Amino acid sequence: MRFPPSFLEEIKARLPMSQVASKRVRLKKEGREFRGLSPFTSEKTPSFYVNDQKARFFDFSAGKNGNIFDFVMETEGVSFPEAVERLAADAGLALPKMTAEEEAREARRASTHEALELAARWFETQLQSPEGARARGYLADRGLGPALQKEFRLGYAPREKFGLRDFLAGKDVDGPTMIEAGLLVHGEDIAVPYDRFRDRVIFPIADRSGRVIAFGGRAMDKDVQAKYLNSPETPLFHKGHCLYNHHRARAAAHKSNRVIAVEGYVDVIAMHTAGFPDTVAPLGTALTPEQVQLLWGMAEEPILCFDGDRAGRKAAFRAIETALPLIGPGRSLRFAFLPDGQDPDDLVRSAGPTAVDEVISEAKPLVDVLWQREIEAQPLDTPERRASFESRAFQVLQAIGDENLRRHYREEFSARVSALFGRDRARGEGRRWEPRPRGGPGGHGGQNGGWRQQAAPLTISPALARSSLFAGGPKAIVPREALILLLICNHPDLAVEQPEELAALELANSDLARLRDFVLSVASAGEAAADLRAEIEHAGLRPALDRLDAMAAISTLWSVRPSADVSDARHALNQALALHRRTKALHRELVAAEAALAEDANDRNLARLQDIQGQLSTLDGAEAVIEGFGTPSGRSSKEL
Repeated sequence: MRFPPSFLEEIKARLPMSQVASKRVRLKKEGREFRGLSPFTSEKTPSFYVNDQKARFFDFSAGKNGNIFDFVMETEGVSFPEAVERLAADAGLALPKMTAEEEAREARRASTHEALELAARWFETQLQSPEGARARGYLADRGLGPALQKEFRLGYAPREKFGLRDFLAGKDVDGPTMIEAGLLVHGEDIAVPYDRFRDRVIFPIADRSGRVIAFGGRAMDKDVQAKYLNSPETPLFHKGHCLYNHHRARAAAHKSNRVIAVEGYVDVIAMHTAGFPDTVAPLGTALTPEQVQLLWGMAEEPILCFDGDRAGRKAAFRAIETALPLIGPGRSLRFAFLPDGQDPDDLVRSAGPTAVDEVISEAKPLVDVLWQREIEAQPLDTPERRASFESRAFQVLQAIGDENLRRHYREEFSARVSALFGRDRARGEGRRWEPRPRGGPGGHGGQNGGWRQQAAPLTISPALARSSLFAGGPKAIVPREALILLLICNHPDLAVEQPEELAALELANSDLARLRDFVLSVASAGEAAADLRAEIEHAGLRPALDRLDAMAAISTLWSVRPSADVSDARHALNQALALHRRTKALHRELVAAEAALAEDANDRNLARLQDIQGQLSTLDGAEAVIEGFGTPSGRSSKEL
């Protein structure tokens, strides 16, 4: 049986390679790939790899590789049509009936692809013509010079009403094909169909394979009603199912294990020039469930980048509504908020790539933005409003489809509600609410006065409190920093994997900073682990390392030891780095929240301040109450 190429592509888009392979192989995530024992040979050391970005498997022991259809054929001993039938059922797709009508439809699809490709080339040519001078000037003003114009295949649609139509007709493309491709405006009241895009800069939109399926056009005339115009829905193009720059970002996301979603075409290209080629954009719509699934096909935690103003926050909140029913283990979102009044293109041009990198590195997890949405929904100045907030916040979590994840969200929200409203926690981090005088510094002029939160001081465990390891002063060692340094000293290969992030860490202890710099320089030169400690001693940095080793001796975290598996050490390092970034970001938010409260002492600003304080307390507690490096008693680091 012959299957349409579009049908096979739809199956592959719906079924990740790892999902298909996991039915036969127990897979373990390792970086950007999955690894397991070969289903074709008997082996003790895993040599079977799955890559969802490439949509392929690789079995080095059996010398086999292929896509999901090949995998089913090889493991189940079935023919290609049988493999397609089984996978189509898993994907929820009905098998097509290749009637004469279906074959004609596939032929039209092929013709439509050809027409769109011809149109893209014509638009490119028009941009470089004398008539495209104004459009080239506009692009140059936006920082999109000739090289970027060529790379992203930018074009120009002239003012003339039949320019593209006549060109395609000269290439033997018939009118119905042009209409089906969305290139002409037609209708019962239109005697002669005419070009849809006129006097616009053209941005070709491609599918995941890089084939042009539609266009976006930016008007050159500021008085035109529609500033941006996309192709209409066609058999090839469903805007809620596509992402701009998807085909380029897939390869970049495979390398970075990250994907960033911004709002517009120019923003994507600006991010690309700033060193973020793993950037995509929805196509003029709010983020759809299908687009979220496409993002997850590239990274486990896509970063959605929004303006920092009210409109940006509302867009982020809408994205949360879309994503909540879909999130689960290995599927979430993060949110990056730009400075007010700036989009990515503005930020790149005004402050450069470093400013963009800072925004992206401080992206907030979904749970934080969801919590913030509920905090901002209404004032919390009366018991009734606080009770309403609490009821609403937990009701929202019912939308989470994964039961286990929903339980974890409930636990997280319970801890935050306790911190916000001053209830004692199981750990004993007591808080209480007290009336705040009306007026005066920090006061609230409302009838009910206000509230202030007093937090009991955090304490470290008794054994660590008695230890000289955490003594105060300029040489004090933050447990999180100690963990990071021990991990890269005992597993120097990890230092080579992310040297930029390690080099940029702000370390409170100057000895650890010098040790970090030395380890990075030695590791980058390819020194073995056994040689590294000798080099550290030769450089006069052994006292700092000895102090770290002493801390490791009383730690319950096994991954800091040289004998630990590198995958466990890598996991612990990533956790510690994430905690470090989160703590630094919260401290910056705390300064801003204190300033906002000082300027306008209302209940919302107070609630924001208390929320940040509560989050910091949670992070502090994760490090301080244990006899080690940040793993609460009774839980492994992998559970954090």
